[in-house]
Amino acid sequence: MLSRSQIDLNQLVDSLKAAAESSRMRILFLLSRGDLTVSDITEVLGQSQPRVSRHLKLLLDEGLIERYQEGSWAYFRLADSGFEQELVATLIARIDASQPPADRDLERLIAVKSKRAERAAAYFSENAAAWDRIRSLHVPEKAVEDAILKLVGERPFRTMLDLGTGTGRMLEILAPLYQRGVGVDMSREMLTVARANLDKAGVDNAQVRQGDILAPPVERDAFDLVTVHQVLHYLEDPALAIREAARLLRPSGRLLIVDFAPHELEFLRAEHAHARLGFADQQISEWLEEADLDFEKSVAFAPTGVAGDKLTVKLWLGRDRRLLVAADDNAEGQITEMTS
Repeated sequence: MLSRSQIDLNQLVDSLKAAAESSRMRILFLLSRGDLTVSDITEVLGQSQPRVSRHLKLLLDEGLIERYQEGSWAYFRLADSGFEQELVATLIARIDASQPPADRDLERLIAVKSKRAERAAAYFSENAAAWDRIRSLHVPEKAVEDAILKLVGERPFRTMLDLGTGTGRMLEILAPLYQRGVGVDMSREMLTVARANLDKAGVDNAQVRQGDILAPPVERDAFDLVTVHQVLHYLEDPALAIREAARLLRPSGRLLIVDFAPHELEFLRAEHAHARLGFADQQISEWLEEADLDFEKSVAFAPTGVAGDKLTVKLWLGRDRRLLVAADDNAEGQITEMTS
């Protein structure tokens, strides 16, 4: 249902005009299944690239979709906020995906996404040996993921951001809890992997973007949960990353950090570009304090094996000190921000 907030009549008419064309509605329908390039859309629609580009420009001009750059590639996604997002969601919900041309478009989209999966598989194959060696040094990932789910809890929330998303695993396991998820990573190869994994898992409420986690291409004060999973040890200045992550949190939002406890495995620095050999609770606590976050909890997963020969995985949870207080139980979506 569209928002009750008033919309300028001319803006509404222009938005409806932009969507009221078969090819453009097909594009909106396709983008509801994930971010796509011009080439992806061209392949699915079977139209020329100039024609598809014209349709995209009209949708962009009215704010129904957004464009972002990833290296030399331009990706398109649906608007993820405001009246435009609500309008498009309402229109798409009325489309019968079992009838042409929507059914045929979905079949061709599956083929396009299969190509992504093949590229992701090739990248994994090239790097599997190195990743497997690191994974063998700590407890199975399922144990850590189960702890993450327990720590985050079962209560649904609106928005999640995964900084250094890698394979998109955090977005995948937490997808049932959030309404909208965003993953950010600098590596185009890893973004290919993440998109393939999210497609395979049927996660359609998350998207991934290329960007620096120290200056992520997202809005501030917008996320209920920010995760930084096995990223800090690659950074020369982890404290800066934590401060930047804190700025992205909504009042009372949470920051979840997953990384290693202090260790002496120097080969990780020499062979795998680890800038830091783990973090102590006291260090993380101080960095959270500097970022105006309260340190709520830590969980440790010590491995079995020879002491000093393995890695201990740690989870740290911080919370934004600002509180959200309902201003009026009868007022829809109205929230008052307070500082504790």
